[in-house]
Amino acid sequence: MRFLFKTDYDQDIRLAKHGGQRFWYGLLLLALLAAPWLVPEYWLAQLTFVLIYGIVGLGLMLLAGFTGLFSMGHAAFLGVGAYTQAALCGLGWPFPLALACAAALSAAAGLLVGLPALRVKGIYLGMATLSFGFIVEEVFARWESVTGGNAGKHVQAPDFFGWKADSAESFYFVCLVIAVASTLGILNLLRSPTGRAFVAIRDSEISAQSMGIHLARYKSLSFALSAALAGMGGALYAHKLQFISPDQFDILQSIDLLLMIVIGGLGSVHGAFLGALFLISMPQVIALSKDSLPDAIAQAPGLQGLVYGVVLIAFVLFEPLGLYGRWLKVRTWLQMFPFYRKGMFKRQKSFQKSDRLK
Repeated sequence: MRFLFKTDYDQDIRLAKHGGQRFWYGLLLLALLAAPWLVPEYWLAQLTFVLIYGIVGLGLMLLAGFTGLFSMGHAAFLGVGAYTQAALCGLGWPFPLALACAAALSAAAGLLVGLPALRVKGIYLGMATLSFGFIVEEVFARWESVTGGNAGKHVQAPDFFGWKADSAESFYFVCLVIAVASTLGILNLLRSPTGRAFVAIRDSEISAQSMGIHLARYKSLSFALSAALAGMGGALYAHKLQFISPDQFDILQSIDLLLMIVIGGLGSVHGAFLGALFLISMPQVIALSKDSLPDAIAQAPGLQGLVYGVVLIAFVLFEPLGLYGRWLKVRTWLQMFPFYRKGMFKRQKSFQKSDRLK
């Protein structure tokens, strides 16, 4: 069992808490850099999708996992970024400028959607964001001069001032750089007073407000940052598929994104990427297992939705901390064996007095 004795504040907010973290994260980064030469092209494409969904998951994790504001229409921000990127790249804009505009426009949409969060929360906030998702999907379908309508729109390869990332390997490295930069940005944000304000709002709005935290400002900022990351992910998603249409950003996509962070582990940066890995790998696992299932089950059209529902219910009932929470328990068991106690991670039913008054 590793014990860290902290003697100053800088040690408390350090990114890498000890040498073991630096070693394992460095090894992971080396493996990701070598992936184009180690894995086939198909699995490299799946890994690229994991990075893209991980970026989107970071934004939704910041909103739901660290600020406590749930969004049921997050696929709308994904679509705003994708269509902005497609339109600007079609006009000949370089990839970095188009990506920045996609993130900015998505952030502006996030500020607009964040306005209801100043007045409502819980299921009512979910209904407001869900309505926004339906509106944006309808705009994508009707605004044919910009989006191409239901016929869809083709997207060009990323152009970096003359150099094009038109191969699977080059685009993978583009996604890897953006994913690493986004992760470091979120980690540094969470160490700052702004990130601590987000967590305080999640734990108790009354307590946060009593400490001088401006709820409206920080809620709006959380929505904007979350939407900006979703817009960046949407831009990369458009380049990867090279074709987008309104039905790719519907309510089912929003549910998949919410499912991703719940299964990955709410309230952890690791959970965003673990959830993305689950979301991308689960269809592959279902497809591979169909050969061993009876034809009546294997050919059923709703098999994937059924499996997703069963997995989500199982995690909510038996592992609410998600995949990352399960890994923490396994790691603690390995470190403390044979002195591990079964009730160490038992959920405590204790609340602050301010929470009892709600």
